[in-house]
Amino acid sequence: MERVALYLQDAHPIRQGMELAQYAESRGFEAVWQAESRLVRDAIVPMAAFAAVTEKIKIGSGVINNWTRNIGLLAATYLTLDDLAPNRVICGIGAWWDPLARNVGIERRKPLTAMRETVTVMKKLLKLERVTFHGQFIHVDGIELDVVHGRREARNVPIYIGATGAKMMEMTGEIADGVVLNYCVPPEYNKSAMARLEAGARKAGRSLDEIDRPQLIVCSVDYDRHKALDGARGLLTQYLAQQPHIAKASGVSAEVVHEIQSILGWPATKEQIQKAMPLVPDDLVQHITASGSPEEVKAKVQEYIDNGATCPILYPLGDPKLMIDIFAIQ
Repeated sequence: MERVALYLQDAHPIRQGMELAQYAESRGFEAVWQAESRLVRDAIVPMAAFAAVTEKIKIGSGVINNWTRNIGLLAATYLTLDDLAPNRVICGIGAWWDPLARNVGIERRKPLTAMRETVTVMKKLLKLERVTFHGQFIHVDGIELDVVHGRREARNVPIYIGATGAKMMEMTGEIADGVVLNYCVPPEYNKSAMARLEAGARKAGRSLDEIDRPQLIVCSVDYDRHKALDGARGLLTQYLAQQPHIAKASGVSAEVVHEIQSILGWPATKEQIQKAMPLVPDDLVQHITASGSPEEVKAKVQEYIDNGATCPILYPLGDPKLMIDIFAIQ
């Protein structure tokens, strides 16, 4: 593998995440991506922390949403991160998901239009253009990033859309610098994703090769295979219940999802997750994650690459340094 990246969510204290970012950098990883998941940890503070203690590794959001930060604040945030780590910051952004969005009062109507407007205006602002834009979701009049102290120059902050559905995937190929392909999907899911990305790229006069395609992959590795599978099973139990769009993309039956949802509350307790875990069999764990022995996980990650992913973004369950060592480039 020529490229590999690290994914951090909320499984480690932030200071441990900083150490892992440094370790991944020393082992040749090209990027560390920070999740913004559930109502646990925002992405921006950890990204800044990782940027402050590293020198070369890229820092990406995997992914923030386009609903809860106004466009001016969103652009200013990434300009600030770029001040801290010039040319190393990636804005990964997604359309969020229900029921979480609904539960905090966000109506995710016309998600394609909302995302297109966000990306369009964000790019202009990061070029330090003065922007007036009146869309269905974004309304700005003559705004620009007010750089008084620092680099008053266009910023190189590529925008990657975290797309799962076919329509969002196609639009990503049209307007974004890259896609953050989702996790907890089987490798064959990528075939349809590549077709939609390519269709979108053609609309913009581009080829698929011009769209970077890193992919989140749950990676539970241990020399004890049973321990590795159980590590991923707990995560899948929670995600299949709380993020039904991932379950749909993974081909998990609605009956299984409903049964898991009937056990898990919000937020799910450890006891509820343990109770529902037997509903997630080994073959499903291995179908939609890279879990098992070192040899098994490397082979599984290669399947995602063979199906179009350009860079695995590995979410470590278990010993993160073991995983980093297994996939080290140097």
